[in-house]
Amino acid sequence: MPDMIAFCKWLEHTSLGTHVRESLWLFPTVETLHLFGIVMLVGSTSFFDLRLLNLTMKDQPVSRIVGKLQGFVWAGFIVQVVTGFMMFSSEATKMYINDAFRLKMLMIVVAGLNAGIFHFTAYRSADKWSSSGSTPLAAKFAGAFSILLWFGIVAAGRWIAFI
Repeated sequence: MPDMIAFCKWLEHTSLGTHVRESLWLFPTVETLHLFGIVMLVGSTSFFDLRLLNLTMKDQPVSRIVGKLQGFVWAGFIVQVVTGFMMFSSEATKMYINDAFRLKMLMIVVAGLNAGIFHFTAYRSADKWSSSGSTPLAAKFAGAFSILLWFGIVAAGRWIAFI
């Protein structure tokens, strides 16, 4: 197993880590962009998840909603990864040992697995069920689990500063 603490210390001393940490305006600007990414990502996935739970947009086929929101989901995710890495680089050692940060990263992995499993199982037959207004149990579970995970990710991210 690689020495993660050594990697974290190295990352903190790169020009990126140093610049983000020592600049007066860079860290707050990156953090603000990270928040915008959260809004795009969690907002978009929540609309979709609420549709899977049959709580909204019942008259819209799931595939249409995916088509309209997928760009926002990916844009938000990319913003999250880039800005998250920049913030991590400034305090990598501190973040790596932070329990809230670790929980957040674990939930992000689980959210990705949840989305992947949904898209390779229940979503494959979405044409059959998405226009009927009746969502199968597997899709409802994926939607509910996704909402719980993303809201947990946001909460854990907020707790990073306090743990």
